[in-house]
Amino acid sequence: MKEISKIVSGFKENIFSQMTNLANKYNAVNLSQGYPDFDGAGFALLSAKVNIDKGFNQTTNAIGCEELRMSIKKYIKRKYNLNYDHNTEITVTCGATEAMYDVISALVNPEDEVIVFEPFFDIYVPAILMNHGKVKTVTLHGPQFSFDKEELRRAFSEKTKLVIVNTPHNPTGHVFTKNELQIICDLVKEYDAYLVTDEVYEFLTYDNHVHIPPATLDGMRERTIMISSSGKTFGLTGWRTGWAITVPALSNAIRLVHQNNTFSGAHPLQKAIGESFEKLDEYLPDYRGMYLRKRDILFNGLTKLGYRPLKPEGTYFIMCPIRHMTQQSDIEFAKDLIINKKVATIPPSAFYINSNEGHDYIRFCFAKKDETLYQALENLSSL
Repeated sequence: MKEISKIVSGFKENIFSQMTNLANKYNAVNLSQGYPDFDGAGFALLSAKVNIDKGFNQTTNAIGCEELRMSIKKYIKRKYNLNYDHNTEITVTCGATEAMYDVISALVNPEDEVIVFEPFFDIYVPAILMNHGKVKTVTLHGPQFSFDKEELRRAFSEKTKLVIVNTPHNPTGHVFTKNELQIICDLVKEYDAYLVTDEVYEFLTYDNHVHIPPATLDGMRERTIMISSSGKTFGLTGWRTGWAITVPALSNAIRLVHQNNTFSGAHPLQKAIGESFEKLDEYLPDYRGMYLRKRDILFNGLTKLGYRPLKPEGTYFIMCPIRHMTQQSDIEFAKDLIINKKVATIPPSAFYINSNEGHDYIRFCFAKKDETLYQALENLSSL
């Protein structure tokens, strides 16, 4: 038999599957994978049922049903004062993951360089490599998880095509400041590159930290591709409905990839999400409040147990240094927690290429029922 793709043959089972499989084997409380163990917004679920019963069960427009695109347009205008045309600049995809693959596939040619900040969400690098691009990393240095300006500048070259920025940032919980974003954007403009923004946690910020879409900065609308998703906002990660927003010429290229990939997502779910955005303003305070409470349950509990968690500014993850507790690698330490403490976390070294800083942390997810978090803390406290 002839060999498979040389690129794909270099890929491995991702760290999420590894930790979850081990958690299942040892019956551990799973704080590793980043999705809730409770259901999403009730009004969205009801809307989906209604739309199924109404017969919206066939394929919708490849760029997304009009109601959802219009709702995205309205919320982007209302929240960020950004004007986008729902017909030419907003494309609905099967989750933010597909949007990222579509954007990279639409823009990256062989030997183009793509800058990513490490630790990075794990799908970025495979998407770049599968399009024969070259990955350049810039480290977000703990414990603040900010970047060094000179390190960032050195990553740029005449071959830089894209920069990927995830804010609020998974896994660190860092919310990029306006000053940080301005530094990045100035270099993007200087090197005539594009900026791809992963903003799926846009509404999960705490303690007066504010999410700033880079597209709002001067000169960035025409070279920024905004990616977000309903999964994190409405607690419906299994609905796999995301979107990419950018100028018509770039949108057209993204749509050409999308139509030859998934073509379209689930019609009744898109309708439901479009309707759900009408309730966004009244929904967000309780949504943020719920996650703030869960963050504090886990953060305070870990602190009392002798851990030294870093309080996240956004997302639903807590990075926790481990060097005061062990000389093991993060992977070894995480496996021991599963086997001996019955709690699953994520070892973040899987999200780094150049820096060894990931070996010094583990990542907890607090998008879980309160009783799940308390059970994990009880397990961690056991001898």
